[in-house]
Formats: sequence, structure tokens, C-alpha cells
Amino acid sequence: MRKRAKETLVKNVAEREGYSTALLRGLEILRAFGPSDSSLGNLELMERTNLPKATVSRLTYTLAGLGYLVYNEVMGRYTLGPATVSLGYSALSSNAVIHQSRTLMEELAKKTGAAVAIGGRDQAEMVYLALVHSDSLVTLRLSVGSRLPIWNTAMGLAYFVGLDESAREKLQTTYPPKDDAERHKRAQMVAKALLDYERQGYVVASGTWTSYITSVGVPFIPKDGSSVVSFTCGGIKEIMDDKTVRRVVGPALVELRKSVEASLEGSHSPVVSPAAS
Repeated sequence: MRKRAKETLVKNVAEREGYSTALLRGLEILRAFGPSDSSLGNLELMERTNLPKATVSRLTYTLAGLGYLVYNEVMGRYTLGPATVSLGYSALSSNAVIHQSRTLMEELAKKTGAAVAIGGRDQAEMVYLALVHSDSLVTLRLSVGSRLPIWNTAMGLAYFVGLDESAREKLQTTYPPKDDAERHKRAQMVAKALLDYERQGYVVASGTWTSYITSVGVPFIPKDGSSVVSFTCGGIKEIMDDKTVRRVVGPALVELRKSVEASLEGSHSPVVSPAAS
């Protein structure tokens, strides 16, 4: 997203939803840090958030004072602080879906040679909340906290099909395509995902984000009303061919979701392990 468009979006969201603009801007400072960023200076934060210099300086000073950032006086740069790390750890450690699915994810990764993940949405992107790598030598170098686009990945499309119609419309309106080419591509991906999910119970994205990767995804819709997340299984096309996707990976992901649902509901009925087929 372009810098000016991003700042305009933050302001529009704040005005439309009645949110605190100051809080949104502070969170944008924290969101500016990516998994590969060991530290950022105020100039880089200005470029990434498109906020004025005085605003960035005031926010970083406040966030550092509260422990959400740590300032290195020698380098003149900030790193994420203990308070931010604690928030993220608390969110993941208290997530029942992650706890209940870990063993099943490990079994599926071992069986398929692919990576199995759980992802949730953060604004216009999907974020890895949990990830189990296989022993395959060829894989995407992703980790918990890595971000993916919504519209051309199995993780994002699985999330999208798990929403009700009004939520889908709101998501697309909030993050509109930047041009006609993107609008056309998104419409194709969304239509295919909805059709795949209706027919098969899962979505497939092959070569649409990274050319040599095929991923399969299913939405998980918590019964407690919390946010939709996605289960995905992805790997190189050689091990994720059409036959394997159709006969193994897709059905296994559907069963994994059912097993987690049953476990969370305290069901004592038999559940099928993805590794048992």
C-alpha cells in the first residue's frame, strides 16, 4: 500500500468507526516493525507510516517510556520492547486453537512434506500465528509473524470464504484494489475460492503468490464469536500436485479442522487424525 494511501486509510477508519486517531497512529508505529527488522530509526518509521516527523518523535518517545519500544542512544534507533513482546506472547500462548491443533499440524507436515500453518488477519494482510515445518529441503522461509497478502494466497482466501457476506463486502470495501488489473485479478481469485470451498470444502492457490508453491487452506470459524483464522498446508508443486491436493491434503485439512472443533467443544466422539488416512 502506498504511504499516503495508508495514512489516509488510518484517518478514514478512525473517523468512520469513531476510533482514537492517536491510538491508531501509535499502533501503526509498532506495526511498522517487520520480522526482519532488528531496529528502526524515526526516519524509517516516518517513511513506513507517512506520519509527520513531530508525530513520530512524540509517539516513539511515549512508546519507549511505556516499554513498548527500546531506544538505543548510540545508534539512535528503536527495537520492540518487552511490553510488545509480552502482548504477542500472551496472545499466542492463550490461543486455544493453536494448542489444540499443534499435534495434528505436526502429523500433517510429516505426512505431506509440506508446511502447516495457522494464520489470522491483520488489516490487509494475513499473519502467521503458528507454523510447523516439514523435513523438506525446499520450503518458503517463513516464521511466526510473517505476513502474506490476502487476495492471492490460500491463507487469505480461506479466511475470506470463512466470513459472512456482509463481512466479505466490508473487507473488500475497506481495502479496495489499486487499479483495474488488480480488481480483475482479485475478482478471479475470490470467485475461484468461493467455488472451490462450496464444492470441495477447501481452497487452493497455486503459483499465485510464489510461482513454485501450492497451498491449500480451510477457514476455522470459532464458535465463541472470535475472529476467523485459517489452516493451511503448502509446499513446492512437485510434492503438492493436483492428485495429492485432491486426495490427501485437502481432505486432511478438513478433518484437522473437524478434530480441533470437536476438541474445543469437549466432544468425546471419535475424530480422525490427518495422519490416519
